[in-house]
Amino acid sequence: MIIAGLLVCSVLAVYYYRVRRLEQQFHIRLGERLGERTRIARELHDSMLQGFQGLMFRLQAVRDMLPARPTEAMDALETALDKGDQAIAEGREAVQALRSSTLAGNDLVQTLTALGEELASTAGSGQVPTCRVVVEGKPRALDAVVRDEVYRIAREAFRNAFRHSRARAVEAEITYGDLLLSLRIRDDGTGVDAPVLVQGHRPGHWGLQGMRERATSFGGQLNVWSELGAGTEVELIIPGAIAYATAAERGRFQFIQDPG
Repeated sequence: MIIAGLLVCSVLAVYYYRVRRLEQQFHIRLGERLGERTRIARELHDSMLQGFQGLMFRLQAVRDMLPARPTEAMDALETALDKGDQAIAEGREAVQALRSSTLAGNDLVQTLTALGEELASTAGSGQVPTCRVVVEGKPRALDAVVRDEVYRIAREAFRNAFRHSRARAVEAEITYGDLLLSLRIRDDGTGVDAPVLVQGHRPGHWGLQGMRERATSFGGQLNVWSELGAGTEVELIIPGAIAYATAAERGRFQFIQDPG
């Protein structure tokens, strides 16, 4: 009877263990599915929605100019068409980004430098800010998921600096520490209203809120400091155990070995 009881307990333990594993896998997959939907929503905001909102504003301006100022209206219409082409191109980039990893390599310095050059080349008329990327500490390989999310947060901060802040200079500083990875993006532009910082977004605009949601989704922390006329600084802090590839791989291995 004792042996039979032990066998029953052993079978039940194995069954319970398998149920727990299946439950964990289900919740992981569910989290991944919800996370992917949120990521797609952010991508749509970052590219298509913003682009087409700007296009609509320009077309409304053209409508208001007609028929009193036909020459100005035609010039504005040409600009709107150019912006429409740009919005389509950004939409294609967003779709491509959803199909594959954002970064082909693991060099954040090179990627952010290229991003600054791209934004400068498409800034149009007016003042184009200078951009530089500096590094503190020894660069380390990042976990692939974290790496892509860091890039997307940086891309949003760069776009705000290049397109909205009227900055003269933009700087990104990457610090590779043993305990923390940090990214700071500074500009000397017009700054952000205090109510916008408190609320996390302007009405109808979700860039800052999306950046914070991205950071929280993988265990990071996003801080923003800004004053009108004094520029903006965005700081992203990520624990090294999450950010670095070797630490992340160890964490996943331990999770698999210890499902409890």
